[in-house]
Amino acid sequence: MSPYEPAEVYLGLRNQALSVTRDLLDPEEAADGRVLALLLETGYPEAVATLVGLADGTTSMYFSNGGGMIGAGQHPEVAARTRGWLVLAEKVLDELPEKTGEVPLPDEGTTQLVAVTESGLRAARAPEEELGGGGHPLSALFYAGHDVITAIRLVDEGSG
Repeated sequence: MSPYEPAEVYLGLRNQALSVTRDLLDPEEAADGRVLALLLETGYPEAVATLVGLADGTTSMYFSNGGGMIGAGQHPEVAARTRGWLVLAEKVLDELPEKTGEVPLPDEGTTQLVAVTESGLRAARAPEEELGGGGHPLSALFYAGHDVITAIRLVDEGSG
């Protein structure tokens, strides 16, 4: 059980991402891959940070304490990074075991990657430092997610 008490708005947005179906995606923009959505979730002392990327380039980042940024994928550079992240997820999908039931929030210091596919959820978790160290089979996917976060930050700073 996670020590966090997530905000209702956060839980609603997270549940929407975890239940995405192909018919909810923009058909003009969505890639044809198996991964419909990808979540990168890391537990920090004050909250869980969740990055969500959809196959149509829709990108959001939100925090379990209620903050966040929705709609970052409207910026072409963010959408492009998101699509690249999901293409990489296709290549390492076998490293994400199939999940049945709910995917709980990660604990502090832990990162999890969750792929939403038409056949269900696939997820793996590891210590953030292990993924960031580069030796984990999912390190490249972790880095690509952080590239998306960097693109979001650059767009956010540019609009301020």
